[in-house]
Amino acid sequence: MTRKLLATARMLVVMTVLTGILYPLAATGLAQVFFPRQAGDSLIERDGQPVGSAHIGQSFTGPGYFHGRPSAAGPDGYDATASSGSNLGPTNAKLVAAIARRLEAVRAENGLPAGAPVPADLVTASASGLDPDISPEAAYLQVPRVARARNLPEEQVRALVTKNITGRQFGILGEPRVNVLQLNLELDKMAR
Repeated sequence: MTRKLLATARMLVVMTVLTGILYPLAATGLAQVFFPRQAGDSLIERDGQPVGSAHIGQSFTGPGYFHGRPSAAGPDGYDATASSGSNLGPTNAKLVAAIARRLEAVRAENGLPAGAPVPADLVTASASGLDPDISPEAAYLQVPRVARARNLPEEQVRALVTKNITGRQFGILGEPRVNVLQLNLELDKMAR
């Protein structure tokens, strides 16, 4: 019996060291070597100060900024410690009502008539609630509002959106997208 307990304890120590210490250190080290930007949280800085991450969405509400996807992460949204979707199904009355409210708000703030089409990513939250990107269509829809608020020509703001479109990975994976934080930082840089 004692021999079995000692063998079990030794195996527990060996597996703890292997899987709890050595494996995570090796995985982290390899990530730092082969994927340094992704492993470093992809922080975006302005004037030497971090202002956000390229991989985590944040709330922009002013008329002079592009707005990202809605967030269901935490009570106020965009809470990385509460990352999750709403888990509401497509026929859930709460979800249908939330989307209807968001549609009305997007149309109102962008001067669109009732019934005007709105890209789905402006009215639905992503699974994580922290999606940092929007579709090019969602960005282009906001161009007139942002240009008006910043007193800039629409063509200049539209060109900025076009410049910030990231295509499909390897030309086939995913959809074209625009990172909202990077786009808004470039807008701020133009204003300086």
